[in-house]
Amino acid sequence: MYKIIIDSCGELTDSLKKDGHFCNVALELDVDGYRIRDDESFDQHDFLRRVKESVKGPKSSCPSPEEYMQAFEGEADHVYVVTLSGKLSGSYNSAVLAVNLYNEEHEDCGKQIYVFNSRSASIGETLIGMKVQELEESGLSFDEVVKQTEEYISSMNTFFVLETLDTLRKAGRLSNLKAFVASTLNIKPVMGSTDEGSIQQLGQARGMKRALAKMVEDVVAATKDCEHRILAISHCNCPERAQYVKACLEKLARFKKIVIVDTAGISSMYANDGGIIIAV
Repeated sequence: MYKIIIDSCGELTDSLKKDGHFCNVALELDVDGYRIRDDESFDQHDFLRRVKESVKGPKSSCPSPEEYMQAFEGEADHVYVVTLSGKLSGSYNSAVLAVNLYNEEHEDCGKQIYVFNSRSASIGETLIGMKVQELEESGLSFDEVVKQTEEYISSMNTFFVLETLDTLRKAGRLSNLKAFVASTLNIKPVMGSTDEGSIQQLGQARGMKRALAKMVEDVVAATKDCEHRILAISHCNCPERAQYVKACLEKLARFKKIVIVDTAGISSMYANDGGIIIAV
């Protein structure tokens, strides 16, 4: 028996929600004092409205160790946890602390638990969970699943393009002047993950369509053996844009599978209205 726990920055597809092996542990959002739990009750349209009207911008808080410990319970003797990049959130550290506390309290339970630092976010976490399931279902030992999943994480890349820089500006990650210039000139940054799981700017383009085209080119250039890899796209309130990106990718490369999901709460905060995230 195995269980795959993904913090709520990682969106679960409908099939994964029904699978029985997956579950989310919720982070929380705060917009000017209004608390929002990133679970099935999350209302994306209401959240985006509040973010747009907010002066300070949204903030997030990670799950407590107690919440992770509750998720460990059950019959599964192999438990895998996938968290948002440790460079972006305290979720990873909270999950590691939860494992240490749980093992102290349940010394003889025989349960094996491992926490993966995704070094990614959003659908990147989901792909890691799917890889864990693939390896578990193939009959590998717990240690071998961990080893091969860590190798998979090291091979992954995450990319995203933002419609607006407003949230980054409000969060203090971008100067007012740079955000103003980018907005005025309609410059869209193409962003990506570093090897350590931080965010870096890979390039930029004038207009969303050109920025998406550049991101697609970057994705294909950075991905080896495309035909053997699953690619995932998450979008914040822009399904047509996600389908457009999928079509652009299919013109340049053949992937094993392409999955599209809408962003949940934490990913909606990062991507903002109109944002596109790709993980592969």
